[in-house]
Amino acid sequence: MEISRLYQLFLGAGKAVSTDSRKIEPGCIFFALRGDNFNGNQYALTALEKGASYAIVDDLDLAEQDRCILVDDVLTTLQDLARYHRRQLHIPIIAITGSNGKTTTKELIAAVLGSQYRIHYTQGNLNNHIGVPLTLLQLDQQLEVAVIEMGANHQGEIDLLCRIAEPTHGLITNIGKAHLEGFGGIEGVKKGKSELYRYLAEKNGLAFVNNNEPFLIDLSAVVRKRIYYELSEAPDPQHKPYEVKLLQLQPFIRVAFLDDHAQLIESSSKLMGVHNFQNIKTAITLGKYFKVPGEKIKAAIESYNPNMNRSQVIPWGSNSILLDAYNANPSSMEVTLRSFAENSSGNKVVILGDMFELGDSAPVEHERIAQLASSLNFEQVVLVGKHFSKVAQQLGCIHFDKVEELKRWFTSQSWENKAILIKGSRGMALERVL
Repeated sequence: MEISRLYQLFLGAGKAVSTDSRKIEPGCIFFALRGDNFNGNQYALTALEKGASYAIVDDLDLAEQDRCILVDDVLTTLQDLARYHRRQLHIPIIAITGSNGKTTTKELIAAVLGSQYRIHYTQGNLNNHIGVPLTLLQLDQQLEVAVIEMGANHQGEIDLLCRIAEPTHGLITNIGKAHLEGFGGIEGVKKGKSELYRYLAEKNGLAFVNNNEPFLIDLSAVVRKRIYYELSEAPDPQHKPYEVKLLQLQPFIRVAFLDDHAQLIESSSKLMGVHNFQNIKTAITLGKYFKVPGEKIKAAIESYNPNMNRSQVIPWGSNSILLDAYNANPSSMEVTLRSFAENSSGNKVVILGDMFELGDSAPVEHERIAQLASSLNFEQVVLVGKHFSKVAQQLGCIHFDKVEELKRWFTSQSWENKAILIKGSRGMALERVL
């Protein structure tokens, strides 16, 4: 079926699509995606029985079934439909990628731009080859801006997502030691993440470049239209890069920036750590570029509450828990540990879980992070997971193979007046300890 014809069916379905037969809205179009451990074609007829208007399938056995539309590849068709829909929208599409801070930056930007414009942005972690198309298909004609998060762990993935979303603007939060196994080391991360820059260069798009992050100035050199931003002790309205002043890191970040009238605006956040200052600085820059009034930028930063296990501060009796267990890699571990050591008060305990997708770098990176944690004068360092096992023995740290073992130990302790950091890769699900 031609995509233009499928698009008319999509409009007739109220722009509702589903990839999960358990979550069928009446009239939606069901896309029978395949995965390593599932085949959506097996659920196509069930989706139709539950009220889907059509099922997009790539199984020949379903070709003659009523309201089943046979295509060569369901995933490619979903992506093509999303691209076709995106081309009907003449609005700024802002793409965000990077090794760390993508989701927090995305949500801060959405808060800032959403205070002035009708926007839509990536929900949760729908940032891959399936999530990005689903996000694009949620956009409607009333929107004024869209913010699309793009994740990747292999070469070529960011380029693919750009070819689907066709962003007009983009930014890379940073380049760090994430997904080293898939990218093949830090040089591979640079190449993979900078696919966004190369796409913007090809399409004459605009890149926002953080001058204070390593590698970004050089990697973005291919882009003709660039907006720079940076830390400054004395923001100057005549200075070309956008400037943000860091007023305070402890206990929470407070910043200042100039509005369009050269008035200094101060804003207090609920975020901790210099890494989150970079995220705030980025959101302020995009707010200023898109002409959001300074007072609205200030209010958006101040109203943003960390969630989803990302930089969440949780009061617990006389203790304070910093839950940052959504994900972890060597770069984010290091910056979080140093920030926690410098900024948190009280007797500090860190609970660190294994970092995944590091390939051959896993042993040396886990050893480096464990040694760093041990050197920062924390009251206790607790390591969880098989990757940390060997170095835990060497350093004499408390160690557990599994989170269930950690939880039994954790609940048996008497916690008073502690600052506790919990951080690990998503697969560890360290939040279960709470």
